[in-house]
Amino acid sequence: MVPKITTLSGYLHEYQKSVANPTGFWANIAETFYWHKKWDKILEWDFHNPKVEWFKGGKLNITENIFERNLFLRGEQKAIIWEPNDPNEAIREFTYNELFVEVQKFANVLKKHGVRKGDRVALYMPMIPELSIAMLACARIGAIHSIVFAGFSAKALAERIIDAEAKVVITADGGYRAHKVLRLKDVVDEALTQCPTISSNIVVKRTGGEVVWNEGVDYWWHDEMEGMEEVAPAEILDAEDPLFILYTSGSTGRPKGVLHTVGGYMIYTAYTFRNVFQYSSGDVFFCAADIGWITGHSYIVYGPLLEGAISVMFEGIPTYPDAGRYWDIIRKHEVNQFYTSPTAIRSLIAEGQEWVQDVNLPSLRVLGTVGEPINEEAWHWYHDHVGDNRCPIVDTWWQTETGGIMISAIAGVIPTKPAFASLPLPGIQPLIVDSEGNKLCGKGVQGNLCIKFPWPGMARSHWGDHKRYVESYFSQYKGLYFTGDGVKRDEDGYYRILGRMDDVINVSGHRLGTAEIENAINEHPLVSESAVVGFPHAIKGQGIYAYVVCTSIPKNAEEELKNSIKIGVSKMISPIARPDQIQFVNGLPKTRSGKIMRRILKKIAAKSTDYGDISTLTNPEIVEEIIEGNHKLIK
Repeated sequence: MVPKITTLSGYLHEYQKSVANPTGFWANIAETFYWHKKWDKILEWDFHNPKVEWFKGGKLNITENIFERNLFLRGEQKAIIWEPNDPNEAIREFTYNELFVEVQKFANVLKKHGVRKGDRVALYMPMIPELSIAMLACARIGAIHSIVFAGFSAKALAERIIDAEAKVVITADGGYRAHKVLRLKDVVDEALTQCPTISSNIVVKRTGGEVVWNEGVDYWWHDEMEGMEEVAPAEILDAEDPLFILYTSGSTGRPKGVLHTVGGYMIYTAYTFRNVFQYSSGDVFFCAADIGWITGHSYIVYGPLLEGAISVMFEGIPTYPDAGRYWDIIRKHEVNQFYTSPTAIRSLIAEGQEWVQDVNLPSLRVLGTVGEPINEEAWHWYHDHVGDNRCPIVDTWWQTETGGIMISAIAGVIPTKPAFASLPLPGIQPLIVDSEGNKLCGKGVQGNLCIKFPWPGMARSHWGDHKRYVESYFSQYKGLYFTGDGVKRDEDGYYRILGRMDDVINVSGHRLGTAEIENAINEHPLVSESAVVGFPHAIKGQGIYAYVVCTSIPKNAEEELKNSIKIGVSKMISPIARPDQIQFVNGLPKTRSGKIMRRILKKIAAKSTDYGDISTLTNPEIVEEIIEGNHKLIK
């Protein structure tokens, strides 16, 4: 197991070591894992011509470090506890031995379908154990998994499959979300009409609903697993071989395939999991995220299982069948560490105090939040009512691109402060710069958050588009990794994340590119142009506000047109991207070069009155018109 920091002086000592000798620091941690061959060089890097390689020449397989490394001590210990959407349905549990058998069997299924090292496999699945089995089976044979959140549309799924040139897709007949039945195979069938690289579609029977069956392409999971050989030797991989691609929205319309590699990601997720959450052997860890996002990759599957943890996987939502569902799960399984999003917390606050009035969760020791900065009101509610004023809250800041947690308190070790992510973890060297790239030193400063030295878990590229990777993170401030977030460092040296500085909206912890939403809106036959911005939202943190210019609006049909646009966005991207507010406008504020002044639109949506200088606009009169329309809309 990786070393664990247990005192504040221990943190300070480890942090100083990690800055003074980063390669030696990470090499010592890497020594705790199983390698077929040790690395030739710990680190090669260049942030000017971006390239990062950790443990170069090292040979390993991440699943051997989950299974073979843990089986002697933990073979009969639970690995995954699965809680279904419906609390009346049976819980499913897998020991490490049982999970290992299932992973090896499905690895052989993939090989039967022609999947080999380096091939891409797309997963579009509900939150069921087969999802974790499938991703680990890919890792076992060196295939690159690309998990697409099972709320994306057929078009969005097809874009990701096409970009990755996936060979096989894995899905289910359907899934459950509260009262809803999701017809996942229908979405996959529609997507596959555009995806010539897919040779097989392996389908888990989850709901038992009717599906269209395509002979020669569709295969039932249970049929394929029946009688399959239970032993699948691990493919020996290089530390820098790809492990997975995870698509995330960027500031342009096309999703970007963030690429993570085997060795560095393994070491970083295991280290951050054990330390941030202060995990001890036998603890039960519950991360309420979806595996379709990076949080689920790192802190439901890879991080916990690498450290021999018991990981709870949840199919449902926090308010079904009632707002006490999380607390029921925590009590039932005696959960010790609980990790969820500020959006989930705010949604539970909105349900009323009755659900936490008499909640008693004695097993809990650590609370965590992820996805966005947590506001002070939600922090105090979480701390007081769920944590009973005794459980430290780790407000974790990180990104899909970072692979794991970067800035966070270490539970019970680093003192916490409401709404502050707190301090960088060992190995992380943050830097705050102004808009010109000048370093802002000392305390009480605010600017753009950059990282000046590589860490093992960082993404290596964008799949098939390294130029875009460079442009996204390394072009704005030369020699630095730019996170895209604003940050404030207070008088105690604590970091407070201020949110995105680019055209990406953080909706309920999900990053959505404004360009992608605008493209979907502009597909509507009555829309000529649109601009999308984020605005403060009581539950989601940020909502989606769309300013829409139409060629014509049918008389007395504004609401119908708005609904039509919203439905179109849901179908083209996902219901997550559905605008919360649509304002029809006669024009958008633009500079003489034709650039839309989103700064002004953001201010209007946020009800600010400080619009800044509008003299450079070609149409300054449109601003007052939009403000007036905004006031009417809010009323």
